[in-house]
Amino acid sequence: MKIHEFVSENEPKAGGETFQLENSKLLDVDLDGSVIAKAGSMIAYDGNLSFKGKSSAEGGITGFLKEKATSEGTPVMEATGTGHLYLADQEKKIQILELDAGEEISVNGNDVLAFESRVSYEIRTIKSIAGFSAGGLTNVSLVGPGSVAITTHGDPLVLQPPVRTDPNATVAWSGTTPDSHVDSALSNMIGQSSEETYQLEFTGSEGFVVVQPYEEHTPQ
Repeated sequence: MKIHEFVSENEPKAGGETFQLENSKLLDVDLDGSVIAKAGSMIAYDGNLSFKGKSSAEGGITGFLKEKATSEGTPVMEATGTGHLYLADQEKKIQILELDAGEEISVNGNDVLAFESRVSYEIRTIKSIAGFSAGGLTNVSLVGPGSVAITTHGDPLVLQPPVRTDPNATVAWSGTTPDSHVDSALSNMIGQSSEETYQLEFTGSEGFVVVQPYEEHTPQ
């Protein structure tokens, strides 16, 4: 491949959306204002941008970082200004979701890559399953309007309730809330210590659940 062909093939794409994929693992945020992004996800930027870490305790977006909610916390940054911000997270695939006004999705904190500042957010721990050691039980509730970018290991699978899922493979859900389930058959087969005996149980017939082909363990 000639140098000019390489440059032409891989340079940023033209577009008009605030959130746009350059490829399946790289997000381009066309910023004119502010955006919240996962700390450490910035790989490049241009224009006039400034960054402010939000890794401590009280108020605002820091509600989704508190160490008491996740053992390591989920530090994020706020980028402000005008320019292009390029984000990626460990080669995970990026899914861009456009939330309508009042539309809500609950996402594993580790799988939130970025969202527009106009999106409302709240950390939620599902108390009935808070004792599980598996990750994904402390989630970020994101309410539109606005764009949200989430990440998955591999291509996601979207399921409709009723369904049971591995907490470590569960990325997000909307229109439904999980309860806990212990599968005694799995327990007898693979031993009491296996986390696969513990599952999230989504009942009813509304909403959807997003899972990934990977068990992502939150640091303890």
